[in-house]
Amino acid sequence: MAKYKVFLTRRIPQPAIDFIEENNIELEINPENRVLTHEEILNGVKGKDALICLLTDKIDGEIMDIAGKNLKIIANYAVGYNNIDVKAATERGIPVTNTPGVLTETTADLTMALLLSISRRIVESDKYTREGKFKGWGPMLHLGSDIHGKTIGIIGCGRIGTAVAKRAAKGFKMKVLYNSINKKKEIEEELGGEYCTIEEMCERADYITLHVPLTEKTKYLFGEKEFEAMKETAYLINTSRGEVVNEEALVRALKEKKIAGAALDVYEKEPIVHPELKKLDNVIITAHIGTATIETRTEMGMMAARNLVAVLKGQKPPNCVNQEVYERK
Repeated sequence: MAKYKVFLTRRIPQPAIDFIEENNIELEINPENRVLTHEEILNGVKGKDALICLLTDKIDGEIMDIAGKNLKIIANYAVGYNNIDVKAATERGIPVTNTPGVLTETTADLTMALLLSISRRIVESDKYTREGKFKGWGPMLHLGSDIHGKTIGIIGCGRIGTAVAKRAAKGFKMKVLYNSINKKKEIEEELGGEYCTIEEMCERADYITLHVPLTEKTKYLFGEKEFEAMKETAYLINTSRGEVVNEEALVRALKEKKIAGAALDVYEKEPIVHPELKKLDNVIITAHIGTATIETRTEMGMMAARNLVAVLKGQKPPNCVNQEVYERK
């Protein structure tokens, strides 16, 4: 195989880098531990045969064109790929790949961790204790809400939503309500889950967790109307995409006690976090760590690397999101 040149927009776990280089591929890695500007990506991809990018990198037609006909694959180090203009890539015959499946269980774990943390006020209590305010046990100190036996509403029941449903029903004996494009026999038969509309879910659920991709239909899926309909004792958890939630509406709902709290791992204008969210005790904000385990991030890297190497060897990649590029060849 000829020695191809690849640009990697941010360092990923070493096993993936080793695998790429072992396949006679020259890898140029962005030395900066930050999101590159559009101009920097343009400069990086010049003369390269392939691009490995992250969800934080906006990849448009201009970036594809500057590499010219050399660009053979865009391998995204993420399951989502709304950061890439897939239509533009397809028009240019460039396969786009992602890393599905591997992050399912890890993201479901974080969802439950956030749910537990916000309901039991763990972050708030940790801060209180560190500041030296804890003077001894008290019957009314940091009262939270139970999880076991409560009702969880899951919006989006793909792999991650289903994994969350299993944890909630089997681990905490929660009643599962769900909303998805299609009804899920597995959730209904195995877990006793109930399909319902989002409106019904808002009225009934004690916890609502979001697991939908970002599309034109899901942008601001949760806003003023949904927060008005939720219980005052209910919590919102979002580990999907920031723009699924209207943060201005969320801030108002939290300040006015229309809902009890929220736990967020993603943000509408990420990495910018709404300043008012930072001030509220009834909010947990984490740094987009849904997949942040050594095991998962390493396997994501290996999947991206395997996709890359397959294409450069003239093969179909295992995880292509625009199969049309092969159907028309």
